[in-house]
Amino acid sequence: MTHNKNLGSKLFTMVVVADTHLSEKDMESNSPFPVNRLANGRMKHVVQDINAINPDFVINLGDLIHPVPGVPHAYKEAVERFQEQTSKLTCKQYLVPGNHDVGDKPIDWAPAGVVCDEYLALWETYFGDHFYAFDKAGCHFLVINAQVINTGLDAETQQREWLENYLAEHRGARFFFNVHYPPFLTEQNEPEHYDNIGEPGRSWLLDLMTEHNVEALFAGHVHNFWFNRFANTDCYLLPSTAFVRQDYSEMYRVPPAEGDEHGRNEAAKLGYFKVNVYEHGHVCHIVRTYGRLAEQGDEVVPQKVEAVHPAEHEHASLGFDLRQTWSEVLEIPPSGGLDEFIRKPVRNDYPLMALWEMGVKKLRVPLHDLQDDYVRERMQVLQEHGHEFTVFSFGLLSDTERQTLLEYQHLVSSWELAFAWQDLDATASQLHSLQDALTVPVYVSRLRTHDDAWQAGDRYFHVINHGFSLDDREQMDAVLDGHKLRGVIAGFVLRMAWRDNPSSFIDQAGTLCDEMGILASVHVRLADENPAEANYDDLTNANRIAATLLGVVGQPKVTAFVDTFADNDRGYFVKNGVVDRRYNPRIGSQVVRNLYAELKGITGLRHVDSRQQTHGVVHRYMSDTKTFVLVLPDAPFYLSDISADADVGADGVIPLRSTNLETGLVYDKQVTVQNGAMQLDDSYLFQIPTLLSWNT
Repeated sequence: MTHNKNLGSKLFTMVVVADTHLSEKDMESNSPFPVNRLANGRMKHVVQDINAINPDFVINLGDLIHPVPGVPHAYKEAVERFQEQTSKLTCKQYLVPGNHDVGDKPIDWAPAGVVCDEYLALWETYFGDHFYAFDKAGCHFLVINAQVINTGLDAETQQREWLENYLAEHRGARFFFNVHYPPFLTEQNEPEHYDNIGEPGRSWLLDLMTEHNVEALFAGHVHNFWFNRFANTDCYLLPSTAFVRQDYSEMYRVPPAEGDEHGRNEAAKLGYFKVNVYEHGHVCHIVRTYGRLAEQGDEVVPQKVEAVHPAEHEHASLGFDLRQTWSEVLEIPPSGGLDEFIRKPVRNDYPLMALWEMGVKKLRVPLHDLQDDYVRERMQVLQEHGHEFTVFSFGLLSDTERQTLLEYQHLVSSWELAFAWQDLDATASQLHSLQDALTVPVYVSRLRTHDDAWQAGDRYFHVINHGFSLDDREQMDAVLDGHKLRGVIAGFVLRMAWRDNPSSFIDQAGTLCDEMGILASVHVRLADENPAEANYDDLTNANRIAATLLGVVGQPKVTAFVDTFADNDRGYFVKNGVVDRRYNPRIGSQVVRNLYAELKGITGLRHVDSRQQTHGVVHRYMSDTKTFVLVLPDAPFYLSDISADADVGADGVIPLRSTNLETGLVYDKQVTVQNGAMQLDDSYLFQIPTLLSWNT
């Protein structure tokens, strides 16, 4: 797990927030929705968060306040609250006007009143210029007032001339656009609605982005996360710190949770961006605030691990099987709230948000995804952001499938081919015919039949299983040598059943790879063999994934795919994934995020041993520089010491780092070593997965 050298050195860090919607008074709001009363307290927490991050600067993308300029008294009071709160920021702040700040774009159904000279003057009185530029380390940040586009106001003409001239004068520089309204949500030619920029202004802005190779665009307004690529520009639509636009809850196939105010108070979808800008690009880290309110004493923010984006590490061995659709475009029905005359086409990008948050690179998808023009384009964009796609198929490729795989193999990191044993001759023949043209590593997976279940002494279920077991060495040899596929295929798909111990399985898989000269792709089951049984045990899933992740980091010839990513809450093999059906994190997601963060830059990791405890298991790993102890409880228990065989060093006091793998909170403690054992006090009550580490 090493740093991605393609990005170069980090130049600076910035924070981008959107739609803070502060009210005139704390715990009050003129909105009919109760959650709006929390906006001020939530922003206070965000200010504390930002100060803990200590970025070079922060950009607020607009809707700073909730009262609209048409209500000047309430507007003034809300502005005072905003200025009061943000005065506590320890870094420079740059502001972008939103429609609540200067009025809506020119539409007949504008609920906030259309932008006008009077409203713009109000902004200038309190905040200064409503379009301008600033620069940092050779990067130019342009603040654009999206509300005046298409208005015909003098301000539109002035902004147009300024923006075109600025871009021309700095041609060839790195540009970052910052707006409130996004140009579009899903497609550049989508019809105008409340949440995008209308024509002809949209095309004008997009043409400038294309001509000047704008690196990124940040937009607010929609209170939800989306990521698009237009030409060479990464377009980010940010969540709000205050509340969620509940009309977009229609993206999910389950209803809002109880207490979420019909989706408006879905706390897991609130947050902001921390953006690392590098010599050769940038990466966006999503920071979920979960709607936290600032409380007295919160000024000191506890230390947390720093998440790693998929583009920020070169190798991340554990990925996920994307069984659910991840790039589907659907239509949001007219809400009667902010849109009443159109369905809005959108794509659910919360799966992507969760994957970025975890730092997951490897994604497993069906070959069918590669055949879909829209999905394939999406795959290419995400590949540039650090993702690696494994495609899978069953049986002999059709002519169309063969052509697709060969033509677009540059988007594929590996291909998994499942086959029926009786078709091995034909499968081997096709693989030989592809050998010269196909450069993608191939893993083969054997379809498991009811005969296999009887031979293993298992109960037979009418379901489809595939993958080799660790005991199938003879069959794997037959594939490699009996059909002369050594050198044609890279390795085999191994099936880690629910009953298998992850650490032991990964160790044995690594040994098998070394002995046979192959690679292995391990499928990690989160369900038992019985399709009628459900698994809702998030802690057991998290423990299983944690042990697998550390295991594969120490086995360079083994990768793993967790099955599944999102909950399967109906049908066969019902099971929890690492995110629920609204794509909000479960504990398994947090464990992956925090383990990847803690293991960044670690080399030479190896599994030393495991110890069963009364209510859990403890695994020990060693790297070139550190010792790690992974504590995986299935019920609360105390770990009183780390014994003499754990290489804790000579007697004395040593620093111990303890990382809560659910919250990411880090605790550094001085621990006594006596008679070769690290003495742990009663504070080490383990209830959730925890990583202990120290230098060796």
